[in-house]
Amino acid sequence: RMLSGYKPRNDVRDSYKILELEEGCSLDDVRNSYRNLAKKYHPDSSSGMADSKAFIRVEEAYRVVLNDLSGKQKSDPGEEEEDQFKAKSLQHRHYLSFEGVGIGTPSQREKQYMQFRVDRATEQVLEYRQQRLESLSGGSDLSRAKDVRQSKKVKITQAVERLVEDLIQESMAKGDFDNLSGKGKPLQKFSDSPHIDPMTHNLNRILIDNGYQPEWILLQKEIRETIERLRKSMVASRRKLGEPMTLSEQKQWGQICEQFAEDIRKLNKRVDNFNLVVPILSRQMVHFSTDKEILRARKTYEAVMEKVSDSDTKESERKEGKRFGWKSSLFKWLKL
Repeated sequence: RMLSGYKPRNDVRDSYKILELEEGCSLDDVRNSYRNLAKKYHPDSSSGMADSKAFIRVEEAYRVVLNDLSGKQKSDPGEEEEDQFKAKSLQHRHYLSFEGVGIGTPSQREKQYMQFRVDRATEQVLEYRQQRLESLSGGSDLSRAKDVRQSKKVKITQAVERLVEDLIQESMAKGDFDNLSGKGKPLQKFSDSPHIDPMTHNLNRILIDNGYQPEWILLQKEIRETIERLRKSMVASRRKLGEPMTLSEQKQWGQICEQFAEDIRKLNKRVDNFNLVVPILSRQMVHFSTDKEILRARKTYEAVMEKVSDSDTKESERKEGKRFGWKSSLFKWLKL
């Protein structure tokens, strides 16, 4: 036992060689060399030269060199104290202390220590907020005045509520509410839907009174307005081109039809979204066909042009009648 800690001189020299150092080097050199070799030979490192046996030899050599430097420090009174050369514990040992919190196994102590840290952080946050509020309330006259106004407003509101409640109780004591129409009868707003929950019916009525509309109703309205606008724009574009169309006008009409097809494709996506949210199966919509819509626009254009031509014919006949009306009247007079 007395000789168990003795290290021969040859072992010390071999340890220096393993650490790639020379005797007489400083403690920082020993640590740096050990760190580099540990990165090189540690089994968990990504180095290609990782070797567990080599790492064990490096660690043993590191401890032998530290003991050698410690012995030299004891023999030299001018150096620093012995504690500076003692081997420090590995870094992962630090996490087993847990600041002295908790009891039991290391895993149990770790859980208790985590809860302790959470509680400590919560207390620090509360203290910080309290100090901040105190500094704001103490350093700003504006905030004080705002708090005073708010407290006065609350007091006035509470006073008005108490006054109204006293008046209601006084009227009830006098019997003013005894002769009201419908006393003891169910409310009329629920009589038309007895199978619906009164609370749900009341909430729906409040939403409708305030202008609320379900999403599927808004989507349906948007789809209808969009298709009407597209149809009118197609008819207007066709009327601008006129009849018959030249080659440039036909090319322009083709571009208009392509843009119309793209708008119909986007509109069909809205139809899909509408079909996903509509609650009634019979209210679902089908996709709009580009060819059918273009054919419909052409028929509408032809009907409009026929009406315009008929009105022009009648107007011309009326003008011709006015132009030759005096001649016919003169001939009739001569015959008479």
